[in-house]
Amino acid sequence: MNASPQGATDPRALIAQGPMRARQVLAIGVCVLLNALDGFDVLAISFASPGIAADWGIDRGALGIVLSMELFGMALGSFVLGPMADRIGRKPTALACLAVMATGMLGAAYVGSVYELAALRFGTGIGIGGMLACTNAMVAEYANDTWRKAAISVMAAGYPIGAITGGAFVSAFLLEDGWRGVFIFGAVVSAALIPIVLLLVPESVGFLMQGGRSGRLAKVNRALAGLGHSAVAAVTEPELAPRAKVSTARLFAPDLRRTTILLTIAYFTHVMTFYFILKWVPKIVVDMGYAPSSAGGVLVFANIGGLLGSLLLSALLLRIGLRPLMVAALACSTLLVINFGRGAGDLSGLSWAAASAGFFTNAGMVAFYSLIAGAYPTEARAGGTGFVIGIGRGGAALGPVLAGFLFEGGLGLQGVAVVMGLGSFIAILALLGLKGAAREI
Repeated sequence: MNASPQGATDPRALIAQGPMRARQVLAIGVCVLLNALDGFDVLAISFASPGIAADWGIDRGALGIVLSMELFGMALGSFVLGPMADRIGRKPTALACLAVMATGMLGAAYVGSVYELAALRFGTGIGIGGMLACTNAMVAEYANDTWRKAAISVMAAGYPIGAITGGAFVSAFLLEDGWRGVFIFGAVVSAALIPIVLLLVPESVGFLMQGGRSGRLAKVNRALAGLGHSAVAAVTEPELAPRAKVSTARLFAPDLRRTTILLTIAYFTHVMTFYFILKWVPKIVVDMGYAPSSAGGVLVFANIGGLLGSLLLSALLLRIGLRPLMVAALACSTLLVINFGRGAGDLSGLSWAAASAGFFTNAGMVAFYSLIAGAYPTEARAGGTGFVIGIGRGGAALGPVLAGFLFEGGLGLQGVAVVMGLGSFIAILALLGLKGAAREI
């Protein structure tokens, strides 16, 4: 790298308009790993749920609450830690989230009651929710203009990668000795990622350019070097203006109000559909008479479908507009979740039904992350992402609980799937109202 200063310029333009450097790709790759860890951590309770239900004798309604506790935590984490990342930085917030996740996963391995487990899953969810808000903003600010939407989609694909790895190569093996080993593994991996983030992930240049504190130039140049770019001699005066205070009120200012409301509604309803599939598949399959390891395999198929949906959407974003792809994905999500509710005569049929539903539900989720990242300016990006995801995670938490009580109330799998599949359809209606409101990245 040429270390000679390039003169006064906007360092963000070097990233936005220049070619992708190897260090940028590496930093984004670490963010993919962080999201993969999120995917494993969130679904750890799903892999473990049949064993938990058997050990403690809890019914479907109570299990639905346990399955949702980290989702409630994720809502709080996204809502609180997203704005914190806009104030203190993306990197320190991500490191704090990793520490919270490692602690919560380790504690879950040694609990003695369902109440302790629920509390620890809530705490773990706080770290997971904050991490998602951070990584979404980080990838948006590490990538150049050409690759930004696709990079965010690839980052989001880390979620099903973590779930696939957990189900296929970890949980199926660890469940042979009981469900607690799943959480120990999650704690070890969370802790191992802390030094990797410290060494390979720089602070966001976009974040650093929001304020004018002393040492700003040195910090910007250190971040540029961490992304493989040359130093700048100075930053121009507009970039040294004090950073605006980021607050929830900013998200409801006239220029962002409509975007915030409609994005939150759309995300809220779709994640209800998304987490119905991811949280209830193992228990549904076990209740059909199959072994817990077979249930984990069906969930792996759902996430393989999700990964393929993520990657296809990432490729199509280079040629097709984001919103038309989202509407198509959400429409197919509605239909295929309802189709999953029809059941199947054997494990292979269940696996394919879960995979096809996972393909479109996850493609819709990936598209949301790209849309949310582009809907807010830099100074409110992590906060806006955190707000939409945080409030939207209420839908994630509500989905498994609602499904659990619908089952308890006597509604069959087909009826529950129809109710839960409608979340994606409502999201389409909200997105149609969003046209012309959101910024583009």
